Amino acid sequence: MTATLSRPAAAASAPARPVRRRRRDHGIDRRPGFVTYGILIAVFLGGAFPLWWSFVVGSSDSQVLTSTWPPLLPGGQFWENVGQVVTTVPFWTALGNSIIVSGVITASVVFFSTLAGYAFAKLRFRGREGLLVFVIATLAVPTQLGIIPLFMLMRQFGWTGSLGAVIVPTLVTAFGVFFMRQYLVDVIPDELIEAARVDGASMISTFWHVGVPAARPAMAILGLFTFMTAWTDYLWPLLVVPQNPTLQVALSQLQSAKYVDYSIVLAGAVLATLPLLLLFVLAGKQLVSGIMAGAVKG
Repeated sequence: MTATLSRPAAAASAPARPVRRRRRDHGIDRRPGFVTYGILIAVFLGGAFPLWWSFVVGSSDSQVLTSTWPPLLPGGQFWENVGQVVTTVPFWTALGNSIIVSGVITASVVFFSTLAGYAFAKLRFRGREGLLVFVIATLAVPTQLGIIPLFMLMRQFGWTGSLGAVIVPTLVTAFGVFFMRQYLVDVIPDELIEAARVDGASMISTFWHVGVPAARPAMAILGLFTFMTAWTDYLWPLLVVPQNPTLQVALSQLQSAKYVDYSIVLAGAVLATLPLLLLFVLAGKQLVSGIMAGAVKG
């Protein structure tokens, strides 16, 4: 009897081993493997290769395109080609025009879109839903559809040939308003706005001290993409400011002759891309923080 009861007693006195449970977190803590990194590297190389190839051709002579094996390393004629770009087209004037146009449009779009997005997200007024639907519906209208009436309007105002004809039609965009509204509708608690009003803050003061700090990540993203869109715009500046061109319109003159030197053309394309790359480097921190804030909010 003693021998029979000794085994259960010994088993009861032994420390219990921790039971290992398999974590079923649906891959939340799973680290990316070689396949993920391979796909990311392939996407990066595919996106960076056109810019690298433009730099390779832009730093060589025009005969590099007719060679049997095109080189993958840059040549030594980049600055010579840049000098020809500067002397062939009004490069510095066009660069200044592009900076003015893109900077003013970006500042205006970010300010007015944030203001309108805050109103649609947090203010209660009659007709709010209908106005929001109307703003969203304008996104379905192609830009090319309004070029002719808009050009006629700019001509009646006497703005053709001036940078105002490029800036004024894009001082605010429907996409910017909708983007900021969708961001601010959840990121700012209604209780915070009510608390600011109880403390005696006006509507503008509440927007400036509560709405703007919360909207900074989205404002950085919107400003980045707005600047990029305004910088690369070609069709509308070509119509209204052909004699006082922006950078894209000026660089198009490099291939207007019968013989096109693509090494000069691509050298100009690289020059036009450098400000955007610099902007991405400077605004990269805000871009990442905005993306992470949107991911946490979602």
